[in-house]
Amino acid sequence: MYKQTFNHGWVVRSGVAGPFAGLMPSNDDQKQVLLPHDAMIYEKRDPKLQAGNQTACYPAKDYTYTKEFEVLKEWKNNRVTIEFEGVAQRAFVFINDEPAGRHFHAYSGFYVDVGEYLRFGEINTIKVLAINDNLSSRWYPGSGIYRNVNLLIGAPVHIVPDGVKVTTEEIEDGMATVRIETVIHCSGSSKKRISLLTQFTDDGSKNAAEDRIFITVKGDKEYHITQRLTIPDPKLWDVDDPNLYHCISKIYDGDEELDKTDTITGIRKLSLDAVHGLRLNGKTVKLRGACIHHDNGIIGACTLEKAEEFRCRKLKEAGFNSIRSAHNPMSKEMLSACDCLGMLVMDELTDMWMEPKNPHDFAAYFEEHWEDEVKRIVDKDYNHPSVVLYSIGNEVPDVGREAGVELNRMLADQFRELDHTRYITNGLNGFMLLGDDVGRVMADASGMTIEELGAAMKGGAGQQLQTNEEEGCDEMNQAMGALQGGIWDVMSNHPLMTQRLEEIAAALDVTGLNYMTARHEPDHLLNPNRVIVGTETYPTEIGRNWPIVERNPHVIGDFTWTGYDYLGEVGIGDYIYPEDSKGETTDGIKESRWPERLAYCGDINLIGYRRPMSYLREIVFGLRKEPYLAVERLNRYGQEVYMTPWAYKDVIESYTWYGYEGKPANVHVFSAAEEVELFVNGKSQGKKEAGEANGFTVVYKIIYEPGELLAVNYENGEETGRFMLQTAGDAVMLSVSTDDRVLAAGGKDLAFLTVKLTDRNGLENLQAEKTVTVCVEGAGSLQGFGSGASKSERSYQDTEWETYDGEVMAVVRSGMEPGKINVTFKADGCEEKIIVIEVK
Repeated sequence: MYKQTFNHGWVVRSGVAGPFAGLMPSNDDQKQVLLPHDAMIYEKRDPKLQAGNQTACYPAKDYTYTKEFEVLKEWKNNRVTIEFEGVAQRAFVFINDEPAGRHFHAYSGFYVDVGEYLRFGEINTIKVLAINDNLSSRWYPGSGIYRNVNLLIGAPVHIVPDGVKVTTEEIEDGMATVRIETVIHCSGSSKKRISLLTQFTDDGSKNAAEDRIFITVKGDKEYHITQRLTIPDPKLWDVDDPNLYHCISKIYDGDEELDKTDTITGIRKLSLDAVHGLRLNGKTVKLRGACIHHDNGIIGACTLEKAEEFRCRKLKEAGFNSIRSAHNPMSKEMLSACDCLGMLVMDELTDMWMEPKNPHDFAAYFEEHWEDEVKRIVDKDYNHPSVVLYSIGNEVPDVGREAGVELNRMLADQFRELDHTRYITNGLNGFMLLGDDVGRVMADASGMTIEELGAAMKGGAGQQLQTNEEEGCDEMNQAMGALQGGIWDVMSNHPLMTQRLEEIAAALDVTGLNYMTARHEPDHLLNPNRVIVGTETYPTEIGRNWPIVERNPHVIGDFTWTGYDYLGEVGIGDYIYPEDSKGETTDGIKESRWPERLAYCGDINLIGYRRPMSYLREIVFGLRKEPYLAVERLNRYGQEVYMTPWAYKDVIESYTWYGYEGKPANVHVFSAAEEVELFVNGKSQGKKEAGEANGFTVVYKIIYEPGELLAVNYENGEETGRFMLQTAGDAVMLSVSTDDRVLAAGGKDLAFLTVKLTDRNGLENLQAEKTVTVCVEGAGSLQGFGSGASKSERSYQDTEWETYDGEVMAVVRSGMEPGKINVTFKADGCEEKIIVIEVK
C-alpha cells in the first residue's frame, strides 16, 4: 500500500468532545498541533497527584484530536487505511462521527480500515478520543497521539500492511538465500492475472537479486506468496557493520503498477546454545545491554525518528550494543535507529499479565487482547535485523502461580508460531516467583525468624529501606534495595526458587533473570543446557556482573537498569541527603520527593550527558583502555547520604571547585589496569592496585588545590594510558553545539543544541550556574528546553532554565516549509550565542 504521513492539520482540545462539540463554543485550550504530540508533557505538574512519583507528577487526562482531510474521488475503489503507531492510553477513532475503530494498548500500533465511512470527493473529518487514566503505568506514559499517524492507500489488488516478511534461510559460500513471504489482498469480484516483482537492492537502486511470479487473483480473498532469492556476496548485518537492504515489492497488471512496498531489512543469522551462547553470523556476541523506557527526555513521549536516533546513538557511543525495551513494545522509529546503528534489541511485550500493578493498567485488557498484541509486535519487528529476543513480560506476579506458568508457555508458543527466527525470554524477578513464600525463604536465607527479620529491616541496614518508603518508592524496589547482595544472593539459589523456575524456564529459549546474578553460575550445574541473560541488573554491580558474563558461555549478556535516564519512577537512583528533607506540607500531605521528576539512574542523563557510571561500565566492558577520573561533590563532603543500589556515588567529572581550596576531597579512579597512580599538580599520591579484583575502582583522599588532576595506568610497570582533569578559569562563557545544522522540512526533523558553561579555553565548568534563555525564530519551533536536573519545578516548555552541572539543552523541530531557524541563547554576564539552522 502507498503510504504518506498524516501528521499535520490536527486540532487538540482537553477532554472528550462528543458529536455536537462543533455546535458549542470553542474550548480555550483548543490548538493546532503537529503529530506526534505528547499532550502530557504540556500539563502542569501536581505534587498531590496520586500517581505522583510514578509519573513524575504529570496528570493523565483525556484529549480529543480532530482533523479535516480531503478524500479524492479516485480513492473510491481503493482500500484506505489509517495507521496509528501509538495512542495513550485507549483510543477511539471516528470518521465523520461514525465509530471506525478502537484500541486499548498505549504502546502498540494499530490499523483502522476507514473506506466504508468516507465521503469520496469531499472534505472528511477524523476524530480520535485519547483517553488516559492516572495510575495506568509505573512510569511516565505520555498522553494523546504521541507517535506517528500514516495514511495508506491500496488499489483493489494490494499488499496488506505488514504483508511482507523477509527471512534469511542460508548464508554460505559467498551467497545468501532469503525467503520473502508476501500477502496480497484482492477485493471485488473481477478476475485478473497479476505479477509480483520482488527486487532486493543494497542501496535502493542497484539490484542484488530479483524475482517475478504470476498469479491469477479473484474474489475478496488473501493470497500468500513465497519467493526465494539468492543474494551473491551478501553484505551481512551485524553490530559493527549494520548493512541494510531494500526489499521492493511491486504488483503489476500488465505494465501498470498497482501497488508498491519498500521493506528495509538485513541479512543475518542467529543461533543459540549453552556452549557458544548467542551467535550472530556464526560469531559469539555478548549483550552489553541497556534497559530504556520509551520517553525522549525533555520532549516527553513524543516519538520522532531523530529523537530515537539521538538516544540510540548516545547509547552506542557509550559502549552498549543492545537495548531492552522496558517494558513495552519498542517504537518503529527506535527499531529503525537500531537497524541503522547496529544495536541489538530485546523487545518486550508488556509489564503485566492478568494481575495489575496499577488500577488502570493493561491487565484490564490482557486476557482478551494478548494474542492480538503478540501478533502486532511480531508484525512490527519481523523485518528488523536488530531484533534478536522477544521478552514476553517483566516481573509479572503471575509467574508464581500455576495459571501463570501455563500462560507463560502459551505466550512463548504464540511467539514461536508467528516467528521461529528469534528467541523468547521473560524478565523474571525472584520476588514474583516466590510469591507468598518470599518471607519464609527470606528467613531461611538470613537464619532469622520472620519476626526477627522484619525488626532488623526497620533499622540498621534497613534504614535505607525505610527512607525510600517514606520517599514514595514502590514496595518491591524498597525490599530489593534493602536485600541487595548477601541475603538476596542466598535467596536467589534457594531450593524453592529453583523449583519455581523449572517450568517457567523450560518454556523459554533464554531464562531472563532480574537482579539474580548470584544464580547465573550455580544454575548451570543444575541445568547445563539452559541459557541465561541478566534482563535487569543494578548498575553498581557491573564490576561483578560482567566478568560472570565473560567467563560463562551460557550467560549471553547483562542489561543494566538503566542506560538512559527517564521521566517518572522518581528518584530510584537519586541521592537522599537528610538535611534536604522538606517534611510535611501545610495540609498534612507529604509531597514525597517533589519537585523531583526523574528516576535519575541512567548511565546517560536526560539530555545525553554521560555520567561517570557510564565510563566505569565502558572500562569493565574492556572498551576503554584509559583510566577515568570522577570527584565526589566537594559541597557534599562528609554529609550523610542514603542511596539505593541503582545509584553510584555522587561524583562528577570535574576538578573545578572554587571556594573549597584546602578542603578534603575523594577522587575515584576507574581502571582495568594492574595499577594506577594519581597526581595532583604533578605530585604523586601513590600507586594503588586496580582492576577486577578491586572493583575496577580506586579511591584517593586528597586536599583540593586548583590545577591538574592526572590518573595514569600501569601494566607490568609500563604506562598504558592516562586521563586528566583541569580546573576551569573563573570566566564563564556560553558554548553551543548542535548535532545538525540542516533539517528536513515537513515537521518531523529535530536538532539537539547543547549549551555548556566553559572558560575562555573551552574547559567545561560544571560548578558554575547560569539561567539560560532561548529564543527560536523562523522556520521551526522549540520542542523542548531543559537540563538533566531532577529537582526543578520548571516546565520543558519554558524558555528559561538553570544549567545543571554546567549544561542545558534545547530541542528544535523543523516546520513544514523550508527556510532558516535562528536559535538565540542568552545568560547574564555572557555573550549571546546564535545558531542558524537551515530547513530544506
